[in-house]
Amino acid sequence: TIYDKGLIYKGYKIVPYCPRCGTALSSHEVAQGYKDVKEVSVYAKFKVKGEQNRYFLAWTTTPWTLPSNVALCMNANEDYAEIQVGEERYILADALVSKLFEEGSYEKLSLKKGKEYEYAEYEPLFNYETGAKKKAHYIANDDYVTLTDGTGIVHIAPAFGEDDGRVGRKYDLPFVQMVNERGRFIPEAEDLEGMFVKDADKVIIGKLKANGTLFKEELFEHSYPFCWRCDTPLLYYARSSWFIKMTE
Repeated sequence: TIYDKGLIYKGYKIVPYCPRCGTALSSHEVAQGYKDVKEVSVYAKFKVKGEQNRYFLAWTTTPWTLPSNVALCMNANEDYAEIQVGEERYILADALVSKLFEEGSYEKLSLKKGKEYEYAEYEPLFNYETGAKKKAHYIANDDYVTLTDGTGIVHIAPAFGEDDGRVGRKYDLPFVQMVNERGRFIPEAEDLEGMFVKDADKVIIGKLKANGTLFKEELFEHSYPFCWRCDTPLLYYARSSWFIKMTE
């Protein structure tokens, strides 16, 4: 009956997905599986292109998505400070500087709106061959970026998040998906190949440490969805699925 009424369509979008069962989950199913978990979140240093010791500071609770990074996102209307700490300069939301740096440990060099940084370029954290043809690794702007946690700069991986996907479409960013439908890294991820995403977090953090782009790591407690059938952590993953046009 639903099909006869023309209410079924095939869509390609970000869905909560269980890599073990190989199925997308509805919002009702997702609601059954939330747990409070402590995971390592990271603050990464994205080097401003063509400049020495100058970085955008971005925060993520999912280090495994960093190899698929294609942009950073700032809120156009918020203030961003550039500060000097020793030899290095960092750009982050002015309101969050005091959360990460002790008073007296830095010098504030400038204050600009996020809009003024739009399209500024940075160097990628990793050199994986992603096959991306479109322009990437620059600053985007979007209102969804808040100043409640982190640095006020969000890393964008359009294959693994609803907001990321939307920003990706808005800026015509390349679609990079370094993880397969089993939640494991693909061959292009070289040393990460075959690793389950949550197991890869430690390795990726180790790589950031080794190449000097890890600013800091910290335990972050948040509510995360697990599959109600098999207890596997869900991934927000872009894939083709059949949907019902509920709003119609």
